[in-house]
Amino acid sequence: MSETIEIVWEADDESGTVRLAETLAGWAGPGTVLALDGDLGAGKTRFSQAFARGIGVPGVVNSPTFTIIKEYKGAQLPLYHMDVYRLSEAEADELGLDDYFFGDGVTIVEWASLIEALLPPDRLDMYIAHLGGEARRITITGIGSPYAAWCRQLQGMGAR
Repeated sequence: MSETIEIVWEADDESGTVRLAETLAGWAGPGTVLALDGDLGAGKTRFSQAFARGIGVPGVVNSPTFTIIKEYKGAQLPLYHMDVYRLSEAEADELGLDDYFFGDGVTIVEWASLIEALLPPDRLDMYIAHLGGEARRITITGIGSPYAAWCRQLQGMGAR
């Protein structure tokens, strides 16, 4: 059974979300998978943009809503940014997602709970809740030893 830790990161404004994204980007390596969920407009794409900047992706990063997967070349790592909102699990399965999940880059999956059965067993699950204005509550679940360790590090930075 994989080690699992759940923590909560409170962001009073957008800078708190950006700080979290940039911190995680600094810890990311090949095969890192971030599974994002949250209400429409909660900040999944904003988080992804800040994370992308943190791994050195130049230019504009926007939601891959209609293209499903966008690939970016970062200074440190490639980024595979997915939005599976419009896919069934069967359709997603046909895309060969394992090539991304276990590849040489970082994968961010928006609306990840829709394809949970296809996600790798070790990953960082994140649920972004909109609290009004720019405030967000980000529930982070580290599944597997590396991601559980990330959660412990975030606790040292004020997450509870």
